Amino acid sequence: MTETVPLRGRRREQAELDSLLERARAGHSGALTVTGGAGVGKTALLNHMAARAATCQPGGVRIERIVASQSEMELAYAGLHQLCGHMMGSAGHLPAPQREAIEAAFGLRQDSAPSPFLVGLALLGLLTEAAGDGALLCVVDDAQWLDDASARAVAFAARRLDAEGVAIVLAMRTVSEAFAGLRSMVVTGLGHDDSRELLRLAAPGGLDPRVRDQLIAEARGNPLALRELPRMLSPAEIAGGFALTGSMSLENRIEQSLIAQLEPLPASTRLLLLLAAADPTGDPVLLWRASAALALGPEDFDAARNADALAIGTRVGFRHPLVRSAVYRAATAEDRRRVHAALADVTSADHDPDRRAWHRASATLHPDEEVAADLERSAARARSRGGAAAAGAFLERAAVLTPMPARRGQRLMAAAEAKHDAGAPESAMRLLDSVHDLPLTTLQKALAARLRARAQYALRRDSGGPQLLLAAAQGLDGLDPALARDTYIEALAAAIYGGRLGETGQVAEVANAILGATAAEESGRARDLILRGQALLAAKGQEAAVATLRRAQRAFLDQAPDALELHWMWFASRAAQDLWDAGALRALADRQVELARAAGVVTVLPIALSLQMLAQTIEGDLDAAEASCDEIDAIKEVTGHPLPQYGRLFLAAYRGQAEETERWATRIRADAHARGEGYALSAVNFSEAILYNGLGRFAEAVESGRRELPYTHELNHAMRTLLELIEAATHTGERELAEQAFEQLASVTRPVGTNWALAVLAMARAQLCAGEEAQSLYLEAIERHRAERIPILEGRCRLLYGEELIRRRRLADAREQLEAAHSILMRCGMNGFAGRAARELRACGGSRHVHAHEGAAQLTKQEFNVAHLAREGLTNRDIGARLFISARTAEYHLGKVFTKLGIKGRAELRTALAEIDPAVQDG
Repeated sequence: MTETVPLRGRRREQAELDSLLERARAGHSGALTVTGGAGVGKTALLNHMAARAATCQPGGVRIERIVASQSEMELAYAGLHQLCGHMMGSAGHLPAPQREAIEAAFGLRQDSAPSPFLVGLALLGLLTEAAGDGALLCVVDDAQWLDDASARAVAFAARRLDAEGVAIVLAMRTVSEAFAGLRSMVVTGLGHDDSRELLRLAAPGGLDPRVRDQLIAEARGNPLALRELPRMLSPAEIAGGFALTGSMSLENRIEQSLIAQLEPLPASTRLLLLLAAADPTGDPVLLWRASAALALGPEDFDAARNADALAIGTRVGFRHPLVRSAVYRAATAEDRRRVHAALADVTSADHDPDRRAWHRASATLHPDEEVAADLERSAARARSRGGAAAAGAFLERAAVLTPMPARRGQRLMAAAEAKHDAGAPESAMRLLDSVHDLPLTTLQKALAARLRARAQYALRRDSGGPQLLLAAAQGLDGLDPALARDTYIEALAAAIYGGRLGETGQVAEVANAILGATAAEESGRARDLILRGQALLAAKGQEAAVATLRRAQRAFLDQAPDALELHWMWFASRAAQDLWDAGALRALADRQVELARAAGVVTVLPIALSLQMLAQTIEGDLDAAEASCDEIDAIKEVTGHPLPQYGRLFLAAYRGQAEETERWATRIRADAHARGEGYALSAVNFSEAILYNGLGRFAEAVESGRRELPYTHELNHAMRTLLELIEAATHTGERELAEQAFEQLASVTRPVGTNWALAVLAMARAQLCAGEEAQSLYLEAIERHRAERIPILEGRCRLLYGEELIRRRRLADAREQLEAAHSILMRCGMNGFAGRAARELRACGGSRHVHAHEGAAQLTKQEFNVAHLAREGLTNRDIGARLFISARTAEYHLGKVFTKLGIKGRAELRTALAEIDPAVQDG
């Protein structure tokens, strides 16, 4: 009866949960986080929802419910296995890469570390299969204790639910980073009247009014506190003495009350409760076997049940999650070691070696090499499942239990590296501090210096980072040449990306150090060539670097890259931009994406996709570029990859979306200063200049473009901004500024002499000329851009040429160029520039109307993407894998497409979609 009163004051919360359940039953999906302090009533609400789901008719609702355990936070994918391990019978319906990834995550397949991205997609597929033709309710209580890998996978799937008939409810004290952005419901304390009624039921003998009022005030509407705190009062206190003082936190006082209720139980029964608290699996067979090892009998199980402390059915559970934590925290260290030892003895070394190793470690007080070696093997298994955080925890505990100092130092180093790879550089630095007094080899000291430099750079991104990385690279010379080269590249990349926000002359200093270290080399390996080529580019310019960089690009395309080369292939793609080589940019970006996908190297994919996005952009395929951005965001979501969202900024600028561009520019500019990344400032200025030129706001384009004039030597976006500045300055009448920008642009295009470089140079020069000379230059630029397949610049060049023809009163010729410009720019989705072309057309007597299929104009972005892929012949499963949705959601959207377009099947899609102008779609 005491459970019903908290729900009386929870009508709003019940209604929200009921609505989510009904949506799932109707074939839709959704996810909800339920947050609030310990004991506030989250579990009671989940119980209500699960009970209601169990009675739903017809069809019923499948219910999957788990309680996450703090003791399993270090076991990669432990929570996910608990939630859906028994669903693996449906894994055969998943695409092979997803099936293999989740099998590797669960230790069912010996493979390289699985992509967290693919594991998240596999979870979405399993949940869809589990829902079948009905509905599925997944409930995770104490979700704050999910291991990081599981939390990210669950959050990834939750964000992509749409039409699967799945409801996910996650209860936690506060919303963790992994679940940020999901729809949230905050559970607060009960109102005064409900609190008073619950207190009356909890103390049926009656309370002195003063005690009652004090308890209500101290409980702050917390139902568990209202039920438990009266049990701590003596008869004298209930009759009119003083209630508990408020010196202890409410949660601690609730725990104290729970423990006080268990104190009358026999010591053996309390040991049984501790045993159950120490085992997060809730396996009753395991509990029986471990209890036998501790000489605990049936009478202890009976006593625990009778005290309402333990429930034993198909799983072992406590009446409230706080009982488990209270029991474990209140136990002595000696008793904890006893129960962990018993659990280790009955846990299978073959089927659950990692949990057994963790129990053994928790049972061990003094250094023990056998136990430490067990943990080290568990760390290796965790690494193979993609659990860097888990590997770090295993190795750190292994180091503590290692008797030999040299071996302890080795394990601490490995733990620090795992922590760094898991995105915890502070923990890595802490562990590195602890190896100072241990005997390390020369190589180990050099490796420690490298790891410290990388962790410090990840933490602070200050101007000293490149110097520390350079020193670490120099320390590895002669000890580990491959790793030394990798660290040199890291140092150079850090200096280049720091740019104007780094120390003056730092890029040249790092580059010259690399040239000195590699002076005697004649290696043809891609990684060695790109290192030397980028150093030449940074120290001596394009002309000195072009031959070496082109050899590096060919090597990356022709050779089978090793892991380091695959990681650094993006540096070759960047070089292609700096050498104005559109073909090499496309080829290198596509190859890196292809290889990273095939190898499942998800850490490489975001930056590879970002370069592929740039290649797609210059090709005028902004829809494909946006799909690449979607994939980057999806990967970042499950990996925590720190790549800033430059792609979103560029796309908004090219599409002429002023508010969106300015929002991203403000965010990225602030982040650039916080990260010490001058490259980001260049990206912002470049994007703003594109936006404002497209919208005809030339004075603002000048303001943004002018900021890059002092930094042309940085190449990349800085040099491309010069073309924007020339266009803006010629429109505002600032010829001197335009000529200054042209001279700088010429200095970074003439030395390379590629078709793209010469096209840009001709386009820029034409704007400073008039008459036949301007015409000749525009036509040259148009032809070169067309040959290079760069329609975004071909269209813009035709727009500028049309404007020049209007000035010369050649209106018929102007209309021809402006019509072509408008058509190209609209096809690319460059709405700002297309709008400018349309205005110029009207000014010279032309007109432009966009006709689109009436139903097509109503398609959402997701429906358009699904329709586009279905038109190409992809199955619903393949569409789901490409768009990071379930096959059922793909089917649902395709059905809506058929209805809106008035067609009956896939065979009619090609004709229907041919009528759609991309510019009318949601951007």
